[in-house]
Amino acid sequence: MRSYNLIRQFSLIFSCLLAVNFYSCKEQPRKAISKQEIASYPDTAFVQEIHDGFQISGNKGDNEVRSIVLDKASNVWIATASGIFRKGAESRSWEPIITGPGRGPAYSVVVNPDGAVVMGTWNGIYRYSQNQLHKEEGVKPPISIICNDGGGNYALGPNGIWHSKADGWEFLNYPIARTVRDAAIDSKGFLWVGTDVGLYRCQGGRSTLFQNTDELISCYLKAIAFDSRGDLWAGGMGGVSIRSGDHLIKSLTPNEGIPSTHVNCIRLSPDGLMWVGTNMGVVRFAANGTHSLRFSQRWLTDNKVLDIAFDIQGNAWLGTAHGVSEIKRTMMTLEDKKNNFYGQLMNRHIRDPWTCGFLKLDTPGDTASWHNSDDDNDGEYTGGYLAMESFRYAVTKDEDARIKARKAFDFLKYLQTVTGSEGFFARSIVPLDWPSVNDPNQTYTPQQVADELVKDPRFKPVEIRWRKSKDGKWLWKGDTSTDEMDGHMMSYFFYYELAANQEEKSLVRDHVKKIIDHLIETKYNLVDVDGLPTHWAIWSPEQINHDPDWASERSINSFELLAYLKLAKHLTGDEKYEKEYRRLIDTEGYLENVSHLNQKNPAWQIYFDRTLEGYLFPILVKCETDPKLKAFYEQLLEAWMANQPAGENLINNLMYAYATGKNVNVPQTIEFLRDTPLDLMDWPVDHTLREDVQIVRSPILEEVQVSELPPASIRATVRWDKNPWAAKQGNLRMVREPVFWLWPYWMARYQGIIK
Repeated sequence: MRSYNLIRQFSLIFSCLLAVNFYSCKEQPRKAISKQEIASYPDTAFVQEIHDGFQISGNKGDNEVRSIVLDKASNVWIATASGIFRKGAESRSWEPIITGPGRGPAYSVVVNPDGAVVMGTWNGIYRYSQNQLHKEEGVKPPISIICNDGGGNYALGPNGIWHSKADGWEFLNYPIARTVRDAAIDSKGFLWVGTDVGLYRCQGGRSTLFQNTDELISCYLKAIAFDSRGDLWAGGMGGVSIRSGDHLIKSLTPNEGIPSTHVNCIRLSPDGLMWVGTNMGVVRFAANGTHSLRFSQRWLTDNKVLDIAFDIQGNAWLGTAHGVSEIKRTMMTLEDKKNNFYGQLMNRHIRDPWTCGFLKLDTPGDTASWHNSDDDNDGEYTGGYLAMESFRYAVTKDEDARIKARKAFDFLKYLQTVTGSEGFFARSIVPLDWPSVNDPNQTYTPQQVADELVKDPRFKPVEIRWRKSKDGKWLWKGDTSTDEMDGHMMSYFFYYELAANQEEKSLVRDHVKKIIDHLIETKYNLVDVDGLPTHWAIWSPEQINHDPDWASERSINSFELLAYLKLAKHLTGDEKYEKEYRRLIDTEGYLENVSHLNQKNPAWQIYFDRTLEGYLFPILVKCETDPKLKAFYEQLLEAWMANQPAGENLINNLMYAYATGKNVNVPQTIEFLRDTPLDLMDWPVDHTLREDVQIVRSPILEEVQVSELPPASIRATVRWDKNPWAAKQGNLRMVREPVFWLWPYWMARYQGIIK
């Protein structure tokens, strides 16, 4: 009776929880949760961006790209700190254009309507036309800015302004500051010049200065451009000032999405976006006010963007402080993207005997130096792969998916067989001849053990982490944890329900039975071959309910154990599992423990737990037959989902949808699938360098996070157990497996979200 009274109490708690605003909008903006019974999203083509980076040479000065432009033949021209270079349309190499004594710092390069390339350098102006280079006279160097008004060129520098005429260069005696940083011509023929003292409008020998704070954010300007409406964008220190005629109409600062208050360049793209290059990446503004950021090595050779140009296909070319970046645009459907990711997965991320995992790079950032690597969570992550293949089979009935799912199951099953135990399973296995493993065997001195025990009284000194298999072919890793068990049980459930044939269902039943019987025999602690429980895999009432050092795991571990027993009962039909399940609820208070799943103490919340909980909710909701207990789990699930209003975790969104039949956070799911980069390199991303977000301690108190959820395109490569709000992410020595994308894609297909 106690458990059923608790269910009624929880119903009241749940009603209250739905009315709670879980996060302060000022501190942590979130999109509202959305539950829909909606039609499928048609898989139409969208723009997929891809980054390609170029280094000009090993010389630092060559790679400081101050100006960039493309000619009519799609050759790329750049002005750098050490000269002018050109790259052919089909080439990756850069050739110097000015050689010998004339080579030196260059500042500006433009292409005229007639195809001539005009360059401003340390010693004057050069023109490249009809495959001939010649130096022009009539200006006083250096020339730092060149712009074209359709009929000729303006050349500007610290010694004045010149305009080109048929017979040479004419000096224009405009009284402006000598700190010329950028210039542009408007539709009326006015020359606008940005300087360290403000913005000048020049025409007919007269200049007007705008520099007050009601005219500009600040007078220190480095970038000028006109948008599609003819409004002038002036950027520099502080952000961007948008002006119409003589009036300031709007300012863009970090509050509006500028990632750095140091703006270096502004350009209008062919599709009408304004690209703003800053010291912390490039941000693109649309006319409707939306914006998107590209920064970090995922998108740029350096975060300091100094100039931007566009080719005839609309691809962006960015000159940075350390090379050139091309951000390519290609049209792609989600099905195209699925094919790309699946090819990468099969070609590189599946290793014998069908383990799914990441790649490790011998040289940081060099994807050609990859090799397969082991991970503590190889079992869990291969479980995600098994779930993915199971959903793929359920959608397509493709025998290839079922065969591969069986291979993944056989690997997970072998993790138990290889230990030679009655039910304990390994974290991972690797071939005996691997040159190295992560987290190798080690010994502890008494001093080290003492030190570890002070930090964690539950510490278990596992010196033999890797053991040789009896057949001498493998090394297997022990000390298996709760998250491994969660990943295994989740994947067995989906494999059994969606893909396994009758023979395979029998194998799943026997395998799960063996593991759960081992747990029952060891009083609900996963006991390693050393005869002792592992460090983390503890579910027994003795520890969970009565050891204060396990209080942080009380609710989630109780939740896990009930799910394991419910799955065993569902698969085998054996009442002994139901009997144990009920004993834990009625005698040991495990349902009461579970009722606190969504109200953990902030000190005990980790993002990983949310995903582990998501793994198991479908088992408890789908397999429970008692109406009152089922209602309890359904209400718990609703409160759990309401606690994730941003919908940032696609696995959790779709596990909820599978368990309830109600699609949730569909726009966020589709947006993530589209926005995810094709590049699986785990590029480091440091959001603490941005000025357009705040550093916060929410939603997870332990971690340093940013106040706005970064879109998929500017996160490190995703694993769903990682906190997407983390301020610092990524690992330059890793290439992640694309299951993180393929799994929710096939779940969304199964749920009918993607048509």
